[in-house]
Amino acid sequence: MFEGLSDTALLRIGIGVAALILFVIIVLTSRRKKDQGKRVPAPRSASDRRQEPTLSEILEAEAQEPPPVEQQSLGLREGGEPQGMQVGSRPSREFDKIVTLYVAARAGHTLHGPDLVVAAEKAGLIYGHMNIFHRMMDKHPEQGPIFSVANLVQPGHFDLRTIKDLKTPGISFFMTLPGPLAALDAWDTMLPTAQRMAELLDAVLLDEERNALGRQRIANIRDELRAYDRAREKLTIKPGR
Repeated sequence: MFEGLSDTALLRIGIGVAALILFVIIVLTSRRKKDQGKRVPAPRSASDRRQEPTLSEILEAEAQEPPPVEQQSLGLREGGEPQGMQVGSRPSREFDKIVTLYVAARAGHTLHGPDLVVAAEKAGLIYGHMNIFHRMMDKHPEQGPIFSVANLVQPGHFDLRTIKDLKTPGISFFMTLPGPLAALDAWDTMLPTAQRMAELLDAVLLDEERNALGRQRIANIRDELRAYDRAREKLTIKPGR
């Protein structure tokens, strides 16, 4: 078959065949490794995992919980186990707007659990439903929270049994509308509380875009919520009145 070919030609053919065999071996090996990788996914490192829960995840988790059987007083069982988790539950799961603020630790620092509990108490917050903090209506807790405060680290709650070990980059203040108060009144309750918490924790106050909350943004939010209240009022006014 190869008669008449020079030694150089035969050498080239031999090299070509060897290269082809090597290529086939490499392809088969890479496919086998790829299939093995599909069967047993490599674990993600801690740095790859998203730590921050979204508000949708928090509210979806709340919606999956059974409705409260009765309103209980907030307290701690022996051993620090929380009870009365229904304090802060929302009587209605429906909302069409969420307003958010963040209190974040300064660069290179974290917020510590015991400091958070002390600051929350001083700011008038109550620990309750979903294992997060709430600002309730005075004398009318059954109407649900005016706003709530969650942890920025998944799953978003604060476990009082391990609170002394908690370290977090920040906390989120959020109110769902419509709520027990008019939107602008709820904002005028949430903003001073967030400012007070930031002061107590030596932290910074951020808007929903994680920018420093300035006077202009505050004014814009007030305008937005004033417009929201007016739209809600129009929906509740009956024709002919």
